[in-house]
Amino acid sequence: MSRCLPILLLLGLLAPGAVRADEPVDPEVTTLHSSYEYGRYAEVLERAGTRIDRGRLSDKDLAELHKLAGLSAFHLNRMDDAARHFRALLRLDPDFNLDPFAVPPPAVTYLDGIREQMSAELDLVRQERRLRVERERTEVERRERERVAAEEQRRRVETLSRQVTVREVEKRSFLVNFVPFGAGQFQQGRTGLGTLLAATEGALAVTSIIAFFAYDSLFETRDVTVDDVREPIKLSVRYIPTERGPQARAWQWLKWGSAAGFYGVYAAGVADSLVHHQDQVVRTHLETLPSPPPPQTRLHLFPTSGGAGAGFTLAF
Repeated sequence: MSRCLPILLLLGLLAPGAVRADEPVDPEVTTLHSSYEYGRYAEVLERAGTRIDRGRLSDKDLAELHKLAGLSAFHLNRMDDAARHFRALLRLDPDFNLDPFAVPPPAVTYLDGIREQMSAELDLVRQERRLRVERERTEVERRERERVAAEEQRRRVETLSRQVTVREVEKRSFLVNFVPFGAGQFQQGRTGLGTLLAATEGALAVTSIIAFFAYDSLFETRDVTVDDVREPIKLSVRYIPTERGPQARAWQWLKWGSAAGFYGVYAAGVADSLVHHQDQVVRTHLETLPSPPPPQTRLHLFPTSGGAGAGFTLAF
């Protein structure tokens, strides 16, 4: 039961506020409504007129006062006053209708008759209300656009305030320009030309190596005895057979041609790299710093000689 008590007390505190939120802004409207229910029509008619003359009423309260005054005048058979208040009511709300279950049918018929008499005027009132609603909607949209634009501007300014200019200095080695396979071009960031030089030089180097080993495989070794004055001498002779001569010449030409092509492409790559060489390259770019973290608070509890203590830390 003790756990339910705070909830009941909270509901008790909130309930009056909820009731007041549904009540009219002007408390005198509620008082006159009660007086009308008790049939004090003359009092309602007089007090409603006085309150209307004082002004400072919302459209809802003003319409309610004209309705109560018009019905009270109708019950008192004061038709001029009833017509005056009903006309004012319809000017505030052209589509207002009396509740047939709460008021006598003659009063409903009387209000409908006045509405027919004022049909042209009420059409203008409806048109003005539509224009007013449209203006209010346009104003709300304009304010929303301005709010969004201001928020976007604030975010842009905040982003710009967190942007810093980063300066990067790249130092390049002069000796790298003499390394084959497009190393100088890669150092300069020219990867396209560097890839072309690396592929060409690699293909020529591999061709030269293959031709070298293919040419070397054509040799044969034979032992030859040479007569000498004192005694015969045996020698090992390494040679290419005559029938392999054309093949040997082809491999030899391919070996030296690919080697010459390799050094020619290498020399062109070195020359190009030297022409475009820079000892250092400076690059600048904008970098946005991350948003600062929100402040963090910490509460520390620690024992003391007389009991306990507390500490408060704010980190930002």
